[in-house]
Amino acid sequence: MTQERQIVHIDLDSFFVSVECRANSKLLNKPVAIGGSNERGVVASCSYEARKYGVHSAMPGKLAKQLCPDLIFIRGDYESYSKASQEVTEIIEEESPVFEKTSIDEFYIDMTGMDRFFGTLKHATELREKVIHETGLPISFGLSKNKTVSKVATGLAKPNGYKYVAYGDEIPFLAPLSVRKIPMIGEKAAQNLKRMGVEKVYTLQQMPVQLLESAFGKPGIMMWEKANGIDLSPITPYTDRKSLSSENTFEKDTMDIEMLEAMLVSMTENLCFKMRQENFLTSCISIKIRYSDFNTHSQQLKIPHTSADHILIPKIKELFRKLYQRRMLIRLIGVRFSNLVRGHFQINLFEDNVSQIHLYQALDKLNKRYGDKTVCRAIGMADAARTFNPFNGIKS
Repeated sequence: MTQERQIVHIDLDSFFVSVECRANSKLLNKPVAIGGSNERGVVASCSYEARKYGVHSAMPGKLAKQLCPDLIFIRGDYESYSKASQEVTEIIEEESPVFEKTSIDEFYIDMTGMDRFFGTLKHATELREKVIHETGLPISFGLSKNKTVSKVATGLAKPNGYKYVAYGDEIPFLAPLSVRKIPMIGEKAAQNLKRMGVEKVYTLQQMPVQLLESAFGKPGIMMWEKANGIDLSPITPYTDRKSLSSENTFEKDTMDIEMLEAMLVSMTENLCFKMRQENFLTSCISIKIRYSDFNTHSQQLKIPHTSADHILIPKIKELFRKLYQRRMLIRLIGVRFSNLVRGHFQINLFEDNVSQIHLYQALDKLNKRYGDKTVCRAIGMADAARTFNPFNGIKS
């Protein structure tokens, strides 16, 4: 007999705001937003008190201030958020057999089999209490047989609570909820479902899966499965990746500056895309040059955490121009991003506007669906493709 899975989803409530409140108790129970309040600024995170006024993540700061005149804006300190996340990670790592860290403030834990020893719900509850006691941060969790149901349960348990969905109760638990509660169903998919007369999960559960497949393709099958509490996706064990890098060795040594910069742009785009797919941000960038005489030189630069091409590409070009002083033929160039920390690209809401965020989301979606470099900067295409060695790639 197959053992019943026990999957815990953990989410730190209003994480950025909670870290700020921990540092400054005067912010407790106040409408607080992390981000920028100026014309270009965007809300990266906000307190539950601010949400009562309709403020939400990715909202322009100017509009947020109009909705909530007493809103307190804080620019945000990613270093402190990263350290707080590491505190929680270390506690979870110590208390959990297998866990997956999906972002700076979100985790999945596989507790299958632990009920034989002292009860999964009891252990998950004690883990939550330990995190709260040792870090002072509010945390919520959902427990069920899979990732989807547990994540939905966590959302309903917020703020600072927990919810257990017993084995066999998945369908009735999900049935009365809005389809927007199902992970992967975004605003556009929800609108398409609404046009089909589907607003509640119950209706989605009852629909023929073939109809959803014809309307949405393979994602339609996944919608139906998730709505019916079916999710076999495994826990991917957490690994603390330190860096990402990409190098290219040329078939013929070169000093074509235009081509070299095009190659650097191409490599930077690839690494940025990979970072965003794996929820990483970098705060240290470096480039490497190996000349035709095999002498190798490198230079690095510390920067605020980011995964945005438009921020990193100019920095990489600047480093290259500072480093390339010998005017000799180049055999190899490389780009490396280090000091990686977990965090969704949305953290760049600290510095980007809404249209920039949406642009990256659209580009990443196309490149993920149709293949890397489906959409990229023109400078990174022709010259990079002309000299790119397929046996050189991205390294961990």
